[in-house]
Amino acid sequence: MAEHFETPQGRRIAWAHSAGVGPAVVFCSGFASDMAGTKAVHLEGWARARGRAFARFDYSGHGISGGAFTEGCIGDWLADTCAVLDRIAGPVVLVGSSMGGWIALLVARARPEKVAGLVTIAAAPDFTEDAMWAGFDADQRAALDRDGQVALPSDYGAPLVITRHLIAEGRAHLVLRAPLALRFPVRFLQGTADEDVEMSVALRLLEHAQGPDMRLTLVDGADHRFSSPDCLALIESSLEEVLGRI
Repeated sequence: MAEHFETPQGRRIAWAHSAGVGPAVVFCSGFASDMAGTKAVHLEGWARARGRAFARFDYSGHGISGGAFTEGCIGDWLADTCAVLDRIAGPVVLVGSSMGGWIALLVARARPEKVAGLVTIAAAPDFTEDAMWAGFDADQRAALDRDGQVALPSDYGAPLVITRHLIAEGRAHLVLRAPLALRFPVRFLQGTADEDVEMSVALRLLEHAQGPDMRLTLVDGADHRFSSPDCLALIESSLEEVLGRI
């Protein structure tokens, strides 16, 4: 059952934590997603069956956490994640989906002593710059400058409102422009049929990051949801492999 707590920044965050042996597995969800998603709930069940500590949560402005989605930005959601980690004793293994992959990489850079391992699923590092801003046409950029926001169509529901603040603030948190050390076991997972995060992003991340134990697995035909039975099984086995190598 979800509980709420207040971060040092005064934001009200919802999270669900299952006790068990460590390192705890912490699921970081994607942009405009929440902790009730298929992968998060599935991994919670996986962890409980093995007596493994586990946590999932909603960033501010997401799910049942407080705040407005349009007021948030990458730095806020990074701080929310760190506030969750501060409530968990010992090191953690992060599982980051889409934007959650970017957030997890930022946590690894900011709090390397806290992260013992990482699994990313269709990680979307720097997407505000490389996917959104780079993909905006002249009219969209003008609307962003004039109105402070622009609405983008979404395959997952209502249009997404992208703010000028999100784009501008995201530039302070880019991870593919400077050295990125990942000194723990890392498994990157990516579907070849992902229409939201191109396969080239996963290849770029693997090439850019530096670490002693990094592997990228491409799944032919898998889409961005990465939630088929086979994909969920691959997430499980990747997580078990990371935990076994710590």
